[in-house]
Amino acid sequence: MKKYFQFAERGATYRKETLAGITTFLSMAYILVVNPIVLSEAGMDKGAVFTATTVTAILGTLLMGLLANYPIGIASSMGLNSFFTYSVVIGMGIPWQTALTGVLVSAVLFVILSLLKIREKIINTIPSDLKYAIASGIGFFVAFIGLKNAGIIAGNEATFVSLGSLTDPPVVLALFTFIITAVMLVKGVRGAIFYGMVIGTATGMLTGLIDKPASVIGSVPSLEPTFGAAFENMDKVLTPDLLAVIFTFLFVGFFDTAGTLIAVASQAGLMKNNEIPNAGRALLADSSASVIGSVLGTTTTASFIESSAGIAAGGRTGFSSVVISALFTLSLFFSPLLSVVTAEVTAPAIIIVGALMASEIRHVNWSRIEIVIPAFVTIIMMPLTFSVATGIALGFILYPVTMAALKKHKDVHPIMYVLGAIFILYFVYIS
Repeated sequence: MKKYFQFAERGATYRKETLAGITTFLSMAYILVVNPIVLSEAGMDKGAVFTATTVTAILGTLLMGLLANYPIGIASSMGLNSFFTYSVVIGMGIPWQTALTGVLVSAVLFVILSLLKIREKIINTIPSDLKYAIASGIGFFVAFIGLKNAGIIAGNEATFVSLGSLTDPPVVLALFTFIITAVMLVKGVRGAIFYGMVIGTATGMLTGLIDKPASVIGSVPSLEPTFGAAFENMDKVLTPDLLAVIFTFLFVGFFDTAGTLIAVASQAGLMKNNEIPNAGRALLADSSASVIGSVLGTTTTASFIESSAGIAAGGRTGFSSVVISALFTLSLFFSPLLSVVTAEVTAPAIIIVGALMASEIRHVNWSRIEIVIPAFVTIIMMPLTFSVATGIALGFILYPVTMAALKKHKDVHPIMYVLGAIFILYFVYIS
């Protein structure tokens, strides 16, 4: 087992990998609660979506661990499930069964691109400065999400965002959990992020801010209402509306996963010579999970950026993913226990992980203005647009422009020019 997962080469131990797996699972377990709620607004059966979401996470994460040997959890993408429900089904009036067909087709295209190693080649041609910008930008984005989930920052009509009410009990719990976790990290406590969530949850239950679970074991809902619905409308694949949907799923899913993979590999110290080992296998695991999910009855999957919480806790190999998969399996039967893992106790972990990831910004060459501009735009636009893919796209458009302005166009890989042109067309289309 240790040899298969390369424990010696990556400095891993069973204890650290298990703790990392638990930490990542707790950080991303919210998807099992939120995804059924979001997709139910599209008319899908909430129970069936819960089971489809869980089984997809089990199989996708297991594939990631066994095939690619990465400590990454895979589950339905939060951004794409919202796009599915509010833009496609409600906004465009497309039935959820037909929209699932779009998810399936885009997932199959993902698999083909992965098998042909096109996705891997694109990722490996991204300049190192932009890779570090992507990793750090995701860090700022993740921290922003954590601050929002904790209630530390809130919406404001005049200034867009402002400081939340720091005296609200849930916010106080989040701040307490954040401080406890930060102190343990500074003092070098192994598994500080995981222990912080445990202490925060226990404190929340003791103070009545978190409800105790009504039961421990729950029944597994049937998949029948959603299983196979993606095959019902294959004859509508070539309609203009569905083609637009397929393209959007393909675009956002591609670069969300690419960004996560770059960020995680960089954070874990696994990137070598500006290339990500086993990137092709990781991308194949992710795209295969999307195929499985669309057939079962859920939306496009993604490699969860919350996996960085597990990496911060010491995860370095696919054994962490095996642990995550096992915990998702248990959650099928112990779903009531998930109710105690609330945003107030997971948000502080996400904020701290964002800070750790943002430290990658130090590797960007800030002495070269042609690098500074695309790198800065990539970083700042991720939290401001609430989209990893948008930040990456804007950076990719600017990088060839600034390099060409200094007559360094030959230093830019041709693929970067192609991607820049594609992103320009994409922004023109969505506008």
